[in-house]
Amino acid sequence: MTITDFWTTADTHFSHGNIIRYCNRPFSCSEEMDEVLITNWNSRVQKNDVVFHLGDFAFNFIDKHVQRLNGKIILIFGNHDKLAKRNANLFHSTHDYLEVEYKNTKIVMCHYAFYIWNKSHFDSINLFGHSHGRVVKEGKQMDVGVDTNNYFPYHSSEIEKIMNSKGHNHNFIERGSK
Repeated sequence: MTITDFWTTADTHFSHGNIIRYCNRPFSCSEEMDEVLITNWNSRVQKNDVVFHLGDFAFNFIDKHVQRLNGKIILIFGNHDKLAKRNANLFHSTHDYLEVEYKNTKIVMCHYAFYIWNKSHFDSINLFGHSHGRVVKEGKQMDVGVDTNNYFPYHSSEIEKIMNSKGHNHNFIERGSK
């Protein structure tokens, strides 16, 4: 799939009260957290925008949350997405893993970070969630979870700028070299 413009996020954990404590989120309850996440999302994402959500979408009320969010949500399942799997029809599409092409660069998306991923030796990008900003990233990797971006989704232009400022992946091979 080739894409020219997108949003991405992960680890919203809608309706999951304990995530507030686990991740030290600045909310008094899950209802407050949900409202901030939805407001932040909709302040950036338009109705027809593509949004890649890299897992751990919601613990309850999936249909209620999907209905309130702008964009065509493509969900890459996380470890807390059993309910989302049973309600996959609510999303534009669902996947366990996804690769897209953005401006001639391969982007590998999964809920989990990889040490090596497809085309990483040619500086492809690995976007992931799961770690809530707590994993050491190497090269062209990025945790796109809400905990890393003040509870907002990232736009593809933001990701591009961040990736352009990073060094090569640890297993980089110059094209054409032996």
